Amino acid sequence: MKLKRTNTCGELRGNDVGKQVVLNGWVDGWRDLGGVLFIDLRDRYGKTQIVFSPELPREVYETAKKLRSEFVVAVKGVVRPRPPEAKNPNLPTGEIEVAVEELEILNSSKTPPFELKEFVEASEELRLRYRYLDLRRPVMQRNLILRHQLAQITREFFTAEGFVEIETPFLTKSTPEGARDCLVPSRLHHGKFYALPQSPQTYKQILMVSGFDRYFQIVKCFRDEDLRRDRQPEFTQVDLEMSFVDEEDVMDTMERYMEVVFRKLLNRNITRPFPRLTYQEAMEKYGTDKPDLRYGLTITDVTEVFRESDFKIFRSVANEQGFIGALFVPEAAAYSRKQIDGLNQYVMELGGKGVAHLKKQGREFTTGISKFLSEREFARLRELGKDFDSALVLLLADAETEKAQTLLGYLRQKLAEDLGLIDPSQFILSWTVDFPLLEYSAEEQRYVARHHPFTSPKLEDIPLLDQHPERALARAYDLILNGNEIAGGSIRIHQRELQEKMFRVLQISPEDARQKFGFLLEAFEYGAPPHGGIAFGFDRLAMLLSGVESIRDVIAFPKTTSALALMENAPSEISEEQLKELGLELRKN
Repeated sequence: MKLKRTNTCGELRGNDVGKQVVLNGWVDGWRDLGGVLFIDLRDRYGKTQIVFSPELPREVYETAKKLRSEFVVAVKGVVRPRPPEAKNPNLPTGEIEVAVEELEILNSSKTPPFELKEFVEASEELRLRYRYLDLRRPVMQRNLILRHQLAQITREFFTAEGFVEIETPFLTKSTPEGARDCLVPSRLHHGKFYALPQSPQTYKQILMVSGFDRYFQIVKCFRDEDLRRDRQPEFTQVDLEMSFVDEEDVMDTMERYMEVVFRKLLNRNITRPFPRLTYQEAMEKYGTDKPDLRYGLTITDVTEVFRESDFKIFRSVANEQGFIGALFVPEAAAYSRKQIDGLNQYVMELGGKGVAHLKKQGREFTTGISKFLSEREFARLRELGKDFDSALVLLLADAETEKAQTLLGYLRQKLAEDLGLIDPSQFILSWTVDFPLLEYSAEEQRYVARHHPFTSPKLEDIPLLDQHPERALARAYDLILNGNEIAGGSIRIHQRELQEKMFRVLQISPEDARQKFGFLLEAFEYGAPPHGGIAFGFDRLAMLLSGVESIRDVIAFPKTTSALALMENAPSEISEEQLKELGLELRKN
């Protein structure tokens, strides 16, 4: 390479006119206008128009005519102003161009399988197969640069707050409790396996026992679970833990972190403190523990309205301690029967029994189930919907309260999207608190931890663990951004006796507890301080701040929804020799 760059392709401006420069980059596009060749040269900093005149030495000009998209070139030339009519106000370098004097082709390129432009119509599978090309697109480079900036802001903030960045192991002990572990066979100890950590949970608690007081790291975590848009088998967390704190201390620190992130990354101010909803409030009003607060459309509990109703389906649910909820939707007042049928089908596809409806016009309720309702029921509904002159009223009932609320939450979100109620430029953060400590698994026929088995119950609820564990609340908190959980944490159990009681409630035997967590239980006997923490989904946070729809667009080399790495073709088979070395043998089904 003879021509080494003096400037990037996004750097030159009008005050550089007359300078001799060397640019290196990729051919982004080219045009032949009457023999004069105009080429947009691109690198990650931007684009500069370069010009090849027919008056150049023949060798240079003929070589320039061979250039095609994605050729890698070096050019030497003089910066000159563009003619007034040719200036491009949409391009930072749009007032100048470089008149080329020398050209060096550093590498040619085959025709790319898709256009490397801002928005492409290529399938995601094709983009992931040729990820090295996809990552050349400006939008992808912006996403990954924003991710880099987020990481730097994170390190700066927590370091200034007195946190110490400490790395924890990737080869650790398998403690399956929740998602499946990713296992790594040991070559030195045949028949034994390491696990890749689902999170550094026990390690960060051990660091608190070790007296480090404030720990953080940006860490890879691994879970062998079914994937979707915002999940990957390997993902990144901002993980942290603090000693001698309560919930308020952790949440205050996280709010200040978010304040700095939004100011430095997006130049936006956010209001603190963030709104707080209890888990029960969130489910009752929004049908989810991660509500999107950018729009209203709250659920109204109408169970009592139908306790003595002649409408037998609703009366039955009301008297079986179920839940009946209503959505008053003024924006959907003109919905057609076909549109309402579509909503009914949507609820049934989610596992519900359907959705009933009414239309409110002034004081009157018409259509749908109106013929089954009494004047007393109309009067109650009229009072509950007094804020709406006209509205579509959607009603959903189920004997399982949480199921009914969850279905209404999905319906609420769909309506908001269909009706354009969501302002995509808004960012609203909130906390969900007072989660149930446990939930019952019918499949396993036991209680399981809603967060993880190291979450502390509220101190006043500890006695409930003996007789009514289902009523105990957790000292847990989730941070929500626009309907997405971006962080979750809790105050931890720090005393062996309480941790062992928690294991008993979860039906983890003393032998299993010792085998899986014996080191942590032992550590608690050596002066473990009260502590708590939280973990941010770094990929998800980067996705939301970038304004993209998938975390795969903020991860350099992601997996597909079936956990395949298409570019490098992984996972792949390994040789018999490797299996033998690990003491493994594959069983054929």
